[in-house]
Amino acid sequence: MVHETRSQLSLRKRCQLASLHRSNLYYEPQPASHDDLALMKAIDAIYLQWPFYGSRSITDELRGQGHTVNRKRVQRLMRLMGLESLAPKPNLSRSHPAHKKYPYLLKGLAVTRANQVWATDITYIPMAHGFLYLVAIIDWYSRAPLSWRLSNTLDVSFCVDALEEAMARYGQPEIFNSDQGVQFTSEEFTSILLARGIQISMDGKGRCLDNVFVERLWRSLKYEEVYLHAYANRQEAFLGIQRYMKFFSEKRRHTALAKQTPMAVYLESLHAQGACAPASPSLRREDTQLQTDSVRQQFRGARQAA
Repeated sequence: MVHETRSQLSLRKRCQLASLHRSNLYYEPQPASHDDLALMKAIDAIYLQWPFYGSRSITDELRGQGHTVNRKRVQRLMRLMGLESLAPKPNLSRSHPAHKKYPYLLKGLAVTRANQVWATDITYIPMAHGFLYLVAIIDWYSRAPLSWRLSNTLDVSFCVDALEEAMARYGQPEIFNSDQGVQFTSEEFTSILLARGIQISMDGKGRCLDNVFVERLWRSLKYEEVYLHAYANRQEAFLGIQRYMKFFSEKRRHTALAKQTPMAVYLESLHAQGACAPASPSLRREDTQLQTDSVRQQFRGARQAA
């Protein structure tokens, strides 16, 4: 419109009427430089491998690969590529000053049997829109996941539900280890353990390696399941995590476990102790509802396709 040659108005007047600066008429967008294209390719590869990296971590990784780049340039290119870190903003392990903290009991301890030590932790689960929080309880000796729960809040109730389910299905440990997060230091959680005579162990503040086997579960879960799927909703996340937990426990062989699966090692240890094997788990109400919703959704999709 501005370049219309039949108009009797000058270019300056036409620009004024269109609220444009005259320099816009002569600007030609420049394609991304070769250096930017190379950096974008490197950024994409890093983000694909570590989607929780933000611009700072990606800048550090690029520099480690020999690129000369600053963070502002990486931020600009990430905006251009539409990339954003999946890392959550809240602190998942924030403690409460009024809650009692317990000492770490696992240092130097030889864990030689199932149900000697259980451990727990919370992690975030990214979805297409927002996050969920996942808590899991594992047997330290076998690495077997004993129970888990998803929640859209960090309320203590989903941690209590996971604990009660694990004890209902697998008995109880001698020691229960966690971090110093407010959920695990709360009286609502610790009172269940103390009432059963279970010793409470807590990681040192800021020492995630004190709970290393749960951290390894999170790493495997995220790289082998979560980051490969963009969960649209809680139902998809639940079904995906349920499928992976069953695989991790019953199918995935671990080198550290002499090529056995975690649940096989767990059950073998119980048998050696003369303990009864856990009863077959019944479906939780949440499980049943989510599976029913999934079947309904698949049925609707098939009917629409027909």
